[in-house]
Amino acid sequence: MLTVHHLGKSQSERIVWLCEELEIPYELKCYARDARTILAPAEYKALHPIGAAPVITDGELVLAESGAVVDYIIAKYGQGRLRPGPDDPDFAPFLYWFHFANGTLQAAMGRLMILNRLNLPDDNAMLGAMRARLDRAFAAVEARCGEADYLAGNALTAADIMTVFSLTTMRYFQPYDLAPYPNIRAYLSRIAARPAYQRAMAKGDPGMALLLS
Repeated sequence: MLTVHHLGKSQSERIVWLCEELEIPYELKCYARDARTILAPAEYKALHPIGAAPVITDGELVLAESGAVVDYIIAKYGQGRLRPGPDDPDFAPFLYWFHFANGTLQAAMGRLMILNRLNLPDDNAMLGAMRARLDRAFAAVEARCGEADYLAGNALTAADIMTVFSLTTMRYFQPYDLAPYPNIRAYLSRIAARPAYQRAMAKGDPGMALLLS
């Protein structure tokens, strides 16, 4: 049995959503963050040497890293869904946005989150550079959301599943105002209407307010 080890308010929400979109059987084990440190509890850190979410187990396999986990589940259980093939015109956009999610967007949010905790002066050069980098990342997503319903094209793919966490739940850790981004807000409305997304968030983070606007 495929088991998704979900840490509350974390990137592992992607994996719960993926399984719900694919409608595959899986076991969900939820873990609460430490109330004092807001970090993963010891039992979650013990699952994998890297000690971070997401983690899945599948028989003897223990696998971490969002992109690797998503690729694995789609390859093994997806039956060709949520990932365009190389002859599909959406293939290159899919690859770009799939890797943009953690390579650019999530990375920029994480770096800015750390810098903001250092209480640097507002005119600090590194802080300014990271703010500008994140603004460019959001601007790129905004432009793309004005071109197509989903990031790879007009159908949901794993690129969307990789990206939405950074646009929503990650804003609990690094606040970001979506008011200037009407296309992103419209995109998130489409995501919010998906039954699989609704099921995933209700199962993984019940009671959490979803930052969809």
